[in-house]
Amino acid sequence: MQQKQIIIFDTTLRDGEQVPGCQLNEQEKIIIAKNLELLGVDIIEAGFPISSPGDFKSVIELSKNLSKTRICCLTRAKKKDIEIAAQSLRYAKHPRIHTGIGTSESHIKNKFQSTEEKILNIAYEAVKYAKQFVEDIEFYAEDAGRTDKLFLAKVCDQVIKAGATVINLPDTTGYCLPEEYGKKIKFLLENVTNIDQVTLSTHCHNDLGLATANSIEGIKQGARQIECTVNGIGERAGNTPLEEIVMILKKKKELNCFTNINTKMLYPISKLVSKYTGMVVQKNKAIIGNNAFSHSSGIHQDGMLKNSETYEIIKPTEVGYNNSEDQNEEENKSSIVLTARSGRSALIYRYKKLGYELKKKKIDTIYPIFLKYADKKKEIYDEDLKEILHNI
Repeated sequence: MQQKQIIIFDTTLRDGEQVPGCQLNEQEKIIIAKNLELLGVDIIEAGFPISSPGDFKSVIELSKNLSKTRICCLTRAKKKDIEIAAQSLRYAKHPRIHTGIGTSESHIKNKFQSTEEKILNIAYEAVKYAKQFVEDIEFYAEDAGRTDKLFLAKVCDQVIKAGATVINLPDTTGYCLPEEYGKKIKFLLENVTNIDQVTLSTHCHNDLGLATANSIEGIKQGARQIECTVNGIGERAGNTPLEEIVMILKKKKELNCFTNINTKMLYPISKLVSKYTGMVVQKNKAIIGNNAFSHSSGIHQDGMLKNSETYEIIKPTEVGYNNSEDQNEEENKSSIVLTARSGRSALIYRYKKLGYELKKKKIDTIYPIFLKYADKKKEIYDEDLKEILHNI
């Protein structure tokens, strides 16, 4: 069976930048965007042009600096928004306008004080108007995760008639369970006329820690685009992390999917985004956290030293640890961290790296002393090992 390509839509520079305190200047955005293009993302959402003069100018400059990646910008379902977006995209080689409106009962009643009929008309007219400026139009049904499936089907039907090329189904509040989200996509594929003419997209938030799981379920049910951010940054608890999605699709062959992402750039771009946004990556973050390839348990360390596949399903080099400029990490590969939980095999390994070939009898003498040191400290470093050796 032929593999299906999953389109990676990166919104680090739009949704990701909405996090309080992590605003990027124009030059930083250009550097990140160029690296995203090298990474292999298919679409970069460059900003929300009407929101500020800075965002408008950033979209223009990014459009000038990128040659392969499709450039997208966000609008509300308003003519002025769409006109400003079209102006900001005038230098883009592959432009896309991303317009939409809230479709859940909560949004219709509380946010817009409107009706379903009016929302359907606004959605249709927004897509139709945007189509006058660019061919590629993505429509987002904000809060699709909490939208009644029958009404959501009507919305999809209208925007397809208006000329949408992509329909984004955001779980805006991170409310859905994977099964709920997947069923909604499956329902649309089975009940909306001409749904095959558009690409369905996931855009999941992580309020309940389910963004990645929901995105994968969306793919399993027929979505072909995933909207995500580097390091999972974004509103509130964040968005679907790009690095998690990409590595899941790479490792889980049964999903029969692939992306254009160069996975060896995942760690370097994670560090770059963290540096410019000031958003620190938690140490135990999947794929790109500092502890992702660190082992401190004696049982795990022994298995790792015999064969890394015992406890690692991803090689550090696959995600670019070997490309890191951070020389403080242990040779940018899986690290054996010495703690009170470590065993003799890890101790032998670390002494060997320091140039000491120690016999079993010597290690048996050192090990109890090592444990006393380890009980007093969180981690044992090379200087501690040398001190232990010289003091026996």
